[in-house]
Amino acid sequence: NQIQSYSILPIYAEIKGYNPRAEWRGEFMNLGIIAHNSKKVLIEDFCIAYKNILAKHEVYATGTTGRRIEEATSLHVHKFLAGSIGGDKQFMEMVERQDLDMVILFYNPVMMDPVEPDIMSIVKRCDQYNIPVATNIATAELLILGLARGDLDWRLNLK
Repeated sequence: NQIQSYSILPIYAEIKGYNPRAEWRGEFMNLGIIAHNSKKVLIEDFCIAYKNILAKHEVYATGTTGRRIEEATSLHVHKFLAGSIGGDKQFMEMVERQDLDMVILFYNPVMMDPVEPDIMSIVKRCDQYNIPVATNIATAELLILGLARGDLDWRLNLK
């Protein structure tokens, strides 16, 4: 007896016209990025590694994180205030308006600092509005690669 493997992808592709190998169609999404101080180098490295994907979209970040991403990658980043002086609130407002299509939040759960942006409030709000969110490098890589494949194209229907 030979076991056959089945994939739902061909069925989904046929129904929805989905093609994960399709070239980028020129549609962009709004990506939100926040990194606590202890994760700034990690977010820089992440953005350097995925610069070609990020370049096809609009990137929004809190002040210092945005500046560091710009310096590391030469990408344009829409910058809010620093998280500790209201940038996290500006970020949250964009989430509440559903103007962000994906959020990446790098933080150190062991070293929670009261002056850092309130990560749990942002995550809860992303969950409330069904916005994909990553809080670590492993999940962020899955989301960014999914974005490149078109896995998040359903977000374009919400605009």
